[in-house]
Amino acid sequence: MTTNSDRPAVTELRLSAFKAHRGASFTFGPLTLLAGVSGTGKSSVLEALAALGRLAGGEELAEAFEESGTVRGGVAACVPHGAQPDAEGRRGFRVGCTVNGPVGPVRLDVAVQTEPELRIVGERLTGAGETLLTTALRDPGRRQVQAAWHTAGLVPVTRAPLPDDRLATAMLPLRVAGRTDGQRLVLAAAEQVVVALRGVFPVDPRPHRMRGPVAVGDGMLRGGCDNLSAVLRRTEGECRIRHAALVRAARAVCAPPVEGLTVIPVSGTGTRAGGEAVIAAVDRGPLGLVPVDRLGDGELRFLALALVLLTGPGVLEVDTPEGEVPDADQVLTVLADGLDHGLDRAQTRELLALAGMAADRGHIRLLGTVHDAAVADGIAGLSVVGFERAPLVPAQAAERVAAGMR
Repeated sequence: MTTNSDRPAVTELRLSAFKAHRGASFTFGPLTLLAGVSGTGKSSVLEALAALGRLAGGEELAEAFEESGTVRGGVAACVPHGAQPDAEGRRGFRVGCTVNGPVGPVRLDVAVQTEPELRIVGERLTGAGETLLTTALRDPGRRQVQAAWHTAGLVPVTRAPLPDDRLATAMLPLRVAGRTDGQRLVLAAAEQVVVALRGVFPVDPRPHRMRGPVAVGDGMLRGGCDNLSAVLRRTEGECRIRHAALVRAARAVCAPPVEGLTVIPVSGTGTRAGGEAVIAAVDRGPLGLVPVDRLGDGELRFLALALVLLTGPGVLEVDTPEGEVPDADQVLTVLADGLDHGLDRAQTRELLALAGMAADRGHIRLLGTVHDAAVADGIAGLSVVGFERAPLVPAQAAERVAAGMR
């Protein structure tokens, strides 16, 4: 049987030099809130973790940090505020994380150069008392880094060139044979990190996109929750216990009466989805069914976030291919920037209670941002990290960022 400690999970994020953060580290429990007013760097923490998740899924640097919209301002905004180019015109940033799992704590640290060319110039993977992988940029004229990974066989280390625009840790399963104990340790550590990072799920419900009909077959909930109606149809039929919990949560904090949550079939060529489609509805008992296009933004955001927390693996559209990692072995880290946005205090606290239930099952971890830390008062098992506005200070020339993992 897989225990909670066996499931890989991100437990720390390090922002050595990223946006307004320098030498910062954040420890995450199953439920963690970052609290503070706007402009204090809360969102940057979530952005860095989300981008690492995309890199672990095999995306190129430009896609993970620039084209996906994961990081506000793209790669240029990742450079520490005030950092000046070094003598060779280089600037960049450094991020890292720790993943706990069967191997124990495994650390991943990445140095990214943004100027003059976007590339990973250094990467280090460490665990079980060993340096398992390092990469370094040896020839700036080539689009590759020199990688060295732990072998502990006839030769202690294996060296090979790897592309400089992808995470080397994510490529190790295709490069390491696994014949020696050292190679098997490298593979286990890399898998632990990749599985945890690919389980990162940024959620940003967009009420205006949740009000229209959705194709019946669109049953994997996306981060924007625009396909909420199709997912509700699925949970109503397949996940009765969790669906009932969602109804209870809605009844507790949404405008009464709430007798249930269901879907209404929608036909006709005028629907956005086309073909067979549905729209979610609240069963108001004697008042009848009220489609979600008539609900307020706050109620829609609450329903979407509650659905994310209650469903977990198998229903959320995370970057873990079906069958690659069994649901029982997964921990999904939900990133909810502005968790309390548009919600009243009772709705936010109900979401935190649902998150606690999900965390107890071991499949969901929550990392969210809120403005007021008091919303978490009295909620057991919840860690709160306070953020305050700090004056920006000039950074050192490139802060050794672009030089790699020195």
